[in-house]
Amino acid sequence: MKDDYSIETKNPTHNSKELKQLLSSQDNDFYQIIFLASKLCNVPMACMSLIGEDYMHCKYSTGINFDKEELRNSFSHRTLESSNQVTVLNYSEDPVLFKQVGISYDRDIKFYAGVSLKNNLGMKIGVLSILDSEERSLDGSDLKAFHALANQCNKLIEFSFQNQKFQEIQNSLKEKYQELEKFASLVSHDIKSPLANIISLTELLREENKGKLDAENVEYLNYLVESSYSLRNYVDGILVFYKSEQMLDKDYENVNLEEIVKTIVQLFNISTDVSMEYPKNITLHKVNKSALTQVLLNLVSNSLKYNNKKERNVKIQFEDTPYYYRFKVIDNGNGIQEGDINKIFQLFTTLDTNDRDGNPGSGIGLATVQKLVTNMGGKIKVSSEIGKGSTFDFSVKRL
Repeated sequence: MKDDYSIETKNPTHNSKELKQLLSSQDNDFYQIIFLASKLCNVPMACMSLIGEDYMHCKYSTGINFDKEELRNSFSHRTLESSNQVTVLNYSEDPVLFKQVGISYDRDIKFYAGVSLKNNLGMKIGVLSILDSEERSLDGSDLKAFHALANQCNKLIEFSFQNQKFQEIQNSLKEKYQELEKFASLVSHDIKSPLANIISLTELLREENKGKLDAENVEYLNYLVESSYSLRNYVDGILVFYKSEQMLDKDYENVNLEEIVKTIVQLFNISTDVSMEYPKNITLHKVNKSALTQVLLNLVSNSLKYNNKKERNVKIQFEDTPYYYRFKVIDNGNGIQEGDINKIFQLFTTLDTNDRDGNPGSGIGLATVQKLVTNMGGKIKVSSEIGKGSTFDFSVKRL
């Protein structure tokens, strides 16, 4: 018949897999507790052992060198059976036990004290021990300090188990995200190709039948073209959103802010009705160039699209602070209702407004912006006034 503590080790919180993970891990915090136990109690040896199937496995130790010992007829066995907070043994009290146990150690042991280690469910999972080659006693302060260190050990062990579970969940979520990203990429590619055919054929049909179709049929064709463009923009947005994860894995580098903005200006082929102001001769140190470029690209694009004025103005401001690079993208566009400001960063959320070309938004661009800014250690906020424009204020953490 197995002891209670042997049964307790076979529980859903701490199974053999988790024990193996803990035995194979290295944590300096445990070493520090072992070291403190030795110094506070003024003994040359200390160790932390974990319960296996038939053995106690020494995970961390100082002043002594042993790998494992049989669970039965061991110091740990006595500690796990005891109802005392601290089990204290001396050679003169039980020489037979000390002689049996001595086989597992590399030196003679005359004194032992141990505390059971428990998980958050109260199940015994190991022992924190101190040992000496001479008999001794522990006073009240020693016992209190030793027990307090054992409590810290319990918390570290539980944290270690929870961290292992977190890592497993994180790895699983990462795999699922990669699968979703691959799926989105494949589906988007498969959609874009027939979409391009629909757009080109519809425009060709509209052009070749100019003057032959009635107003209603022309309206149908126009709607078909507009819807196709809208769907294409939506697909492009999805691709950018999922590829933003890859941007965050890019190396950090020193970049010239002026060159980034010039690239964006060239990309939009900005017309004469647009004025752009931006900082010159600014070097940013150790930033994610791809992610920052995408953020500025999306914000400038929105500033230009959602602006029905004859003269469109976009201004980029920069501030270098001790811990962050801070940016402002200011426009004289249509503005955003105060009640809608908290909605604009939600994925797939649109405000039922069309851009200056009559196209509806996808609800992806600003969600991508917030995702990238957050992952670069910063924050983004918006101030806006209907008819006068908006200011997007965001930061990027300095490294």
